[in-house]
Amino acid sequence: MILVWADYGASTKGRELIRNKDTISAYADFFKKKSYRCYEMTPVQCKMARVALGWGIRDLAKHAGVSPDTVARLERGERLRDATIEAIQAPFEKAGLEFIPENGGGVGVRFSKPKGSDLTDG
Repeated sequence: MILVWADYGASTKGRELIRNKDTISAYADFFKKKSYRCYEMTPVQCKMARVALGWGIRDLAKHAGVSPDTVARLERGERLRDATIEAIQAPFEKAGLEFIPENGGGVGVRFSKPKGSDLTDG
């Protein structure tokens, strides 16, 4: 028997233990169609990323398709919907930024190394 714990947001079913392999297959197909980030940026990383790109709050809001007030609320540390945070984070990633999680050295932002690049560090 295969047991899988599914947590798929605020749907009517919420969380459930899935026991049927056909159901697992259906959920796998559903999740393949969705985009999931490995890491959600923090408010301070949002500010750091804006500065790295030379963007103001209005610039980011325009690129993300949200209001400037929404960006300001995120940067103040207010909790926003996951979809809204993803919308704000996406333009940064499209511009080539990576968000570094807390790993003992603090959170950060950096420009990603171009894929296929033969540049070496140092």
